[in-house]
Amino acid sequence: MFDHIFERSDALRRQFAGPLREARLAYLHHRAEQGAPRSTLRTLAQYLLVVAERLNVRSQGTVNTPQIERAADLWARRRLKHHKIKGGFSRKSKSCFVCVASNWLRFLGRLQAPRPHRFAQLVADFARYTEQEKGLAPRTTRNTCWVAQDFLCRAIYPMRAPDEITIAQIDKALARKGSAGGYSRRGIQRYVSSLRVFFRYAEQQNLCRPGLADAIKAPRIYRNETLPASPSWEDVQRLLANTEGDSSTSIRDRAILMLLVVYGLRAGEVRSLRLEDIDWDTDLLHLWRSKSRRTQTFPLAATVGAAILRYLKEVRPRTAFREVFLTLPSPFRPLTSAAWSLLWFKPCCYFSMGLVCACESHSL
Repeated sequence: MFDHIFERSDALRRQFAGPLREARLAYLHHRAEQGAPRSTLRTLAQYLLVVAERLNVRSQGTVNTPQIERAADLWARRRLKHHKIKGGFSRKSKSCFVCVASNWLRFLGRLQAPRPHRFAQLVADFARYTEQEKGLAPRTTRNTCWVAQDFLCRAIYPMRAPDEITIAQIDKALARKGSAGGYSRRGIQRYVSSLRVFFRYAEQQNLCRPGLADAIKAPRIYRNETLPASPSWEDVQRLLANTEGDSSTSIRDRAILMLLVVYGLRAGEVRSLRLEDIDWDTDLLHLWRSKSRRTQTFPLAATVGAAILRYLKEVRPRTAFREVFLTLPSPFRPLTSAAWSLLWFKPCCYFSMGLVCACESHSL
């Protein structure tokens, strides 16, 4: 593997002489099987050698996140001898070190799991409540539980149990979200909505003072204040015209955009679309609706089918994943919500729409 990645003899000598050679090779083979190009493997091999040396990783034992953070900080503050590179702290070097080290150690099964926080069991019970009793979609459950955990562990200082929290402390925490946390009024409103769900659950379980959920106030959002909430048809046509090229990105994005335009799907419904959901024999599209938790069947429009078929034949990599739409850079995997946002951010900014329209549900 090293012979395939590196050409210079001095680089090869460093890789072969470095610590944990077999463990580094195993991870590089794993990333190569995922479709990582040679340039990515070269950069990865260089960072793996640095991680193995700086972390002083032994053949056995686990490594925790604080150890990785400390080693990454020292690496980012190292003094470079090159005359064109100035010294100082490099945030990018630290983030790359942490990312590579965490992924490598997790692959080896040697990344020590973080200690559960004080309210881990409470948040887990709340997650079961939202999913089983309230019937919320999995993504909504994750977001609501994240807000509960964020509020209990970070927003309230010092950390307090739910039965000790007062409405004055909640108001101060929400005010800090807007002043220091960078939240917009609509962002705080969504945060408050999830927080009310949590405190209603806490009231039912007698874990907090009664009436807290109803006392939490959100910022006033005026009707139609965010118009236009979706792009105009002219903007949609410009987005479609922007995906008429023959590049891999254009072919994939056009198939996604056609599903949004023709069927008005949610972002999560497009990301979770699987190969078996498309019946090519009968030209039917079977969609799992996350809100109603049932499958709906639609006729497969010819233009949509042609766009998807071209993507499947020319672009989609051969992987074990059954999701239709995958990331284009390796490692190939289903699109995440973060990747979905980045997918449409640049086109919408390029056309000066004033909103990242395609990231929202039913936006097209």
